Amino acid sequence: MNVLVLGGSGFIGSHVVDHLLAAGHKVRVFDRAPERYRTALKQVEYRLGAFDDTFQVAEALQGMDAVCHLISTTVPGTSNLDPVADVQSNLINTLSLLEQMRNKDLHRILYLSSGGTVYGNPQQFPISESHPLNPISSYGVVKVAIEKYMNMYQQLYGFEPIILRPSNPYGSRQGHAGVQGLIGTLLARALSGDTLEIWGDGSVIRDYMHVSDLARLSVAALESGHSGVFNAGSGEGHSINDIIGLIRDIMSEELQVNYCEGRTFDVKEVVLDISRAKETFAWQPEISLSAGINEQLQWLRTL
Repeated sequence: MNVLVLGGSGFIGSHVVDHLLAAGHKVRVFDRAPERYRTALKQVEYRLGAFDDTFQVAEALQGMDAVCHLISTTVPGTSNLDPVADVQSNLINTLSLLEQMRNKDLHRILYLSSGGTVYGNPQQFPISESHPLNPISSYGVVKVAIEKYMNMYQQLYGFEPIILRPSNPYGSRQGHAGVQGLIGTLLARALSGDTLEIWGDGSVIRDYMHVSDLARLSVAALESGHSGVFNAGSGEGHSINDIIGLIRDIMSEELQVNYCEGRTFDVKEVVLDISRAKETFAWQPEISLSAGINEQLQWLRTL
């Protein structure tokens, strides 16, 4: 397939590109900037532009068989600061993308939603795809809205959307400045000898998924004939304190931790039921949390 990867220069996008190439697909990347942590790949066509530039997006779609939509201009921790901007930059621009795809008779799209925010505070564990959607951040609300519009385009125009709801991906090429990505941020601070700043008491539980496992699933899902919504995670929950303990063990160093006041938009616990993705795509996570953290640590040491 000829695949357009929107956001292909980013953390998750760059790994999806790697796995698409390994599977024999032709890849075009559309992003606002080149990759930050490595030089451009010779076998990839790169186009730089803004997601809200309809002309550039339309040109990037030309000749494609499928689209991977991995762009998000906000993160859960910042989306509530300006919900209007969140809607304009993510929801409105995605609707424009869907309209341009419809005009080009292009129907196959993979979208990365959010398994960590769309469900809100869970009513059951592990969380299946049928769990009620009750997000408590603008980030999650917009993700749900985009999912609903993709379902509408499926019903009305024959689109073939496949929506993945990832938990908390981590791994090499992830930013580590503290905006998003707990593991990378903690590792970077530990390497610098800085105090680890934690929101709350460290009891918040998340389902951490190595980015290569997510990229493999993304390619398998895109290649399949399936549509629908699928959770993407490890199926296991670990608290922030668990993560700190693993980092302490791997680095064999004592870490200084400062616990700050918790944030109201942080869901207390998220552990995803990934059985549907495993059964549908003959996929399963391969990288353990300990091995994945060690891999990310070794990558950070090369910077």
